[in-house]
Amino acid sequence: MKKIEINPVTRLEGHGKVTIILDDEGNVADAFFQVVEFRGFEKFCEGRHVEELPRITPKICGVCPGAHHMASTKACDAVFEVEPTETAKMLREIFYNAHVIHSHMLHFYALALPDLLLISADPKDRNIFGLLNVLGRDVVAEALECRGYAQKIQEILAGHPTYPVFGLPGGVSKPLEEDDRKKIEDMAKKLVEFGKKGLEIFRERVLKNEEILELVKERDVYYQETNYMGMVDENGNVNFYEGTLRAVDPEGNVICEFEGKDYLNHIAEHVEPWSYVKFPYLKEIGWKGFVDGKESGIYRVNALARLNVADGMATPLANDAFREMFEFFGGKPVHNILAYNWARLIEILYGAERILELVQDENVTRKDVRNIPKKRPGEGVGVVEAPRGVLIHHYVTNSQGIVEKVNLIVATVQNNPAINLSIKKASQRLIRNGKVDGKVLNMIEMAIRAYDPCLACASHALPGKMPLVVDIYWGDKLYRRLVRN
Repeated sequence: MKKIEINPVTRLEGHGKVTIILDDEGNVADAFFQVVEFRGFEKFCEGRHVEELPRITPKICGVCPGAHHMASTKACDAVFEVEPTETAKMLREIFYNAHVIHSHMLHFYALALPDLLLISADPKDRNIFGLLNVLGRDVVAEALECRGYAQKIQEILAGHPTYPVFGLPGGVSKPLEEDDRKKIEDMAKKLVEFGKKGLEIFRERVLKNEEILELVKERDVYYQETNYMGMVDENGNVNFYEGTLRAVDPEGNVICEFEGKDYLNHIAEHVEPWSYVKFPYLKEIGWKGFVDGKESGIYRVNALARLNVADGMATPLANDAFREMFEFFGGKPVHNILAYNWARLIEILYGAERILELVQDENVTRKDVRNIPKKRPGEGVGVVEAPRGVLIHHYVTNSQGIVEKVNLIVATVQNNPAINLSIKKASQRLIRNGKVDGKVLNMIEMAIRAYDPCLACASHALPGKMPLVVDIYWGDKLYRRLVRN
């Protein structure tokens, strides 16, 4: 047997590698997505005052700080059994929609679009700089500018675009002043317009490109049938900040719908010795291994999953785009992995519309931005839809509010079983008789990047070194062992 290794996997957040095992004929026997960072952030949080965690957990990742901040803040609400004011909820949702927009724009324009438009290009041109020659400087510059608007909205509300000091148990740290409201309104209008432009770019550049369209629609390399999970509001529409969690099967039938605080009744985690990242599955079905189909407990999260479980979008333009995508594929759920990128563009438009809707509400500048907690702290769960999918923060404290236990289930962890499935399927379809070139390896990476994995979040990495043992196998026999103490 021989081994092919893609190390590191590029254009994603964090450090991971792909190991592909070939049989004696040069065909793929197995493939693994291995996350080589150490999981440690949960222990790091123990012993802290629970109110500190909304400021500490954003340091898990420089791309996802807003998601961890908001999930942590909501967990603190639950720990103190305090309900935020309606004004505070509005401000939180504006901040959070801006966070989702900036993350989606980073992934689509800098990481994913080069896969779609430059699939046959030289690797040195397969990046955002290569897009300058395809889309033109004006479009790329506008994408970067609009991502900056989303960051600026977060900064106005949270004090900093990356290190928020905003969410407090029962509310937020400050009200929104009228001058800042007008700034956010102006930026939201521009984001709505660019959200529409992004979808038009996808229609013209992707859906009318026969080579890429074939990959987007095909039912082979980038296709697998799984369950899905996402958050929906009281009307069954997508909502990033608040709602219930809904899981559907590969045919779109609802398996379960539950409050975030009840997640342990529905989600369990499987462990494998070759990865620091766990493998969640639906308890209703159980762990059946790395297989897809109705008998599998594997489920997927992230943008496409949210749209698959929802009945629609809560804003008009995004809802039209939602229906357009499902009509294109002939119904829902959609199982094509590359459709994640289309779903992100729909969510960018939704987030922009929702910000504009909220910031134009006359109550958004009210001063009642916090209900002060009055109960003793205890245990609480906070759930949001991170850009990459369902994010769960679960805290247990003593009566003084000192954290005794933390459990973080992040989106990339929940997609980890499906990512491994996707890599194996893509590898088996693309590698025959040991023939591999750079384009094939990039197409295998595309199966990972479609999920926009955040490996720093998934492993909750801490800086520094750790004891490490690496076993290298030749077939079934241990070939060499490397040890770092």
